[in-house]
Amino acid sequence: MPVSLEENLRSLSLSCFLKRYIELASLCEAGGKSHVEYLSMLTCEEVENRARARIDKLLKEARLPRNKHLEDFEIGRITGLSKSLVEELSRGDFIEKYENILIFGNPGTGKTHLSIGLARRWCLEGRRVYYSNASHLVQDLLQAKQEMKLKEKITKLDKYEVLLIDDISYITFAREETDVLFQLLADRYERRSTLITSNLPFGRWSELFKDEMTTAAVIDRLVHHSVILELNAESYRMAKAKSRKKGVSHALVT
Repeated sequence: MPVSLEENLRSLSLSCFLKRYIELASLCEAGGKSHVEYLSMLTCEEVENRARARIDKLLKEARLPRNKHLEDFEIGRITGLSKSLVEELSRGDFIEKYENILIFGNPGTGKTHLSIGLARRWCLEGRRVYYSNASHLVQDLLQAKQEMKLKEKITKLDKYEVLLIDDISYITFAREETDVLFQLLADRYERRSTLITSNLPFGRWSELFKDEMTTAAVIDRLVHHSVILELNAESYRMAKAKSRKKGVSHALVT
């Protein structure tokens, strides 16, 4: 018994073909389209469908905690932050050179928003990205070490072209935590890209890592091939709160 067209399409994983071939055949016949034009329309839809599915998969895999978009980040609020540089970074060319991005700034200046917005753009460009809060990442690494699977965990993270480590300054590392984080960063050095956000400038990282030699080694590896963005501005949330308070005061006076 000959294999049906539907079975062949399923076997070839041509899901869009399977879903659309009858409807498009009718449309092309009514419009006087040739067989080649019909096939071209089908293949274009299949390619577009697969591209959308891949992007959806990359976004899900990235585990971005909030739906932040780069277009909504108010670059004009940040003195000295170049819009053209942010756009250049969003294209992801630095990934090919295994460079890092380090974003510093006070709480509320938009470090997480900017990093998530960039990460989303990279996913749309077909890049593999992974987001993690610093404290969660360190605990995952420690657990892997306790289970004798640290190398396996680091290898798993290696498949991501960009590892986004958020809020590295909110925790003070114990020595064992410093060790596993250093192993991860050393493994990615000149092989993969890392994006880190921090409230503390490098000069105060000894407060986090305690050990001066480890601190110096971490900074050396991160800075060697990196782009540093400094978000020098008032807290966005504080500015909004002041604006609301001013509006309320004005309403009471009038």
